[in-house]
Amino acid sequence: MSNSQSNSKDQILQTLKKEIQNFSREVEIQEIGRVIEVGDGVVLISGLDKVMASEMIEIGQENVQAVVLNLKEENVGAIILGDMKKIKEGDIVKSTGKVLSVPVGEGIVGRILDPLGQPLDGEKNYKAEKFYPVEKIAPRVITRQSVDTPLETGIKAIDLMIPIGRGQRELIIGDRQTGKTSIVIDTIINQKGKNVICIYVAIGQKKSKIAKIVSQLKEMGAMDHTIVVLAGSSDPASLSYLAPYSGCTMGEYFMDQGKDVLVVYDDLSKHAWAYRQISLLLRRPPGREAYPGDIFYLHSRLLERAARLNQENGGGSLTALPIVETQSEDVTAYIPTNVISITDGQIYLESELFNQGVKPALNVGLSVSRVGSDAQTKAIKKVAGKMRLDLAQFRELAAFVQFASDLDEGTRKQIERGKRLVEILKQDQYQPLPMCQQVAIVLAVNQGLLDDIPVEKIKEAEEALHSHLDQVADKLLTEIEESGVLEEETSEKLLAKMKEPLEKFYLKKDSAKK
Repeated sequence: MSNSQSNSKDQILQTLKKEIQNFSREVEIQEIGRVIEVGDGVVLISGLDKVMASEMIEIGQENVQAVVLNLKEENVGAIILGDMKKIKEGDIVKSTGKVLSVPVGEGIVGRILDPLGQPLDGEKNYKAEKFYPVEKIAPRVITRQSVDTPLETGIKAIDLMIPIGRGQRELIIGDRQTGKTSIVIDTIINQKGKNVICIYVAIGQKKSKIAKIVSQLKEMGAMDHTIVVLAGSSDPASLSYLAPYSGCTMGEYFMDQGKDVLVVYDDLSKHAWAYRQISLLLRRPPGREAYPGDIFYLHSRLLERAARLNQENGGGSLTALPIVETQSEDVTAYIPTNVISITDGQIYLESELFNQGVKPALNVGLSVSRVGSDAQTKAIKKVAGKMRLDLAQFRELAAFVQFASDLDEGTRKQIERGKRLVEILKQDQYQPLPMCQQVAIVLAVNQGLLDDIPVEKIKEAEEALHSHLDQVADKLLTEIEESGVLEEETSEKLLAKMKEPLEKFYLKKDSAKK
């Protein structure tokens, strides 16, 4: 044997010795199961004995993600989050040991995301600061404080009569095409510059509709403080089911930082439909209207997460504005009554009022805020204290006088004042009004400054008044906006400045008539 062959043999032996010495036995134990049935967005699995509820699992060679919902003795039921076509019977299923979580942080503000936190806006990916679990226990009573800070919507009818506070859950309910989404979009626009992070959760909505909304938010400069979570109408029911929980989780991150958050769920009717579909496919026993028995818990565990934390816990807040669509104005249906009983009040929009041109089509009799005037500034309380009662009395009188020929002077004045009140509460979309200007116009109505102006000219008169006050009473308005108080002296100064444009307006119209 040559020397070269001998050296080569020694080198191989030394290498083998080193490899044997450095060998460490690493055993990875992974629980696996197999797909026994797949179809319609759900999958049944056998063999995953130690899997948890809401745990993420991976299926097949493509590692398609799914979330465990059903835990039975004979099998495990899960909803598929990826492409169902990549899964077939007999595929291996791996448990991950991780509960479903979504990315949170400052990087998601201004983005359009799916319920798993993946970008849908075509822009580059963001860096997630943390991952929060989608299902979370609501803050305990001991960590909360009472709701007493207003969340101004910029919509006169709501801010003056049905105030929303930071940390409240206020339901927006009504038939389709009554302006429910318009109210929440105006509210999001009105949060510009007020340090409120807004999250708009679209559940089962057309993507074309959401594209229009996003375009409008960008145009109004509101997308800078807004996150859109979208589960489209063409997306699987599993994403519609997860969307509101994901949106709430993203909001909770900011609440934990001591910030104020507004979350809109548009809408929970479609969310309930998606959950019903999933439950029936997983063969859960159906109850009333084929909904599963835990349909109430579905929404209560979501809406209870809205809260205003006390200072020891950061002082942040999460306000929820769920939307529910009614059929033929039936508020006594299953899902509407469930959500009404969970929330702190409701804003009821009526088709008849909407068709009459009253926008927002707010039914004052059926709308209520259980927080009440606690969530109003002192200035709003002062001018709008009797507004609800006045409006309710006007509607009652207006219905009565249809059959009456003679009216006494007091009744006639009350009806005329009521007509003007209805007119000033009308408001176009994308035109939220600051609190100080709301105070000014209600003060003008209360003092009878609009009584001599024809009803059909009230809108023009209001626009002229706001334009005039912006020029001559900017300091007074700023003082009311910043302090939230309407002093007697400020009130008198404001009234003095309001008389001139309204008198000129009336005289001009009167002379034009002659």
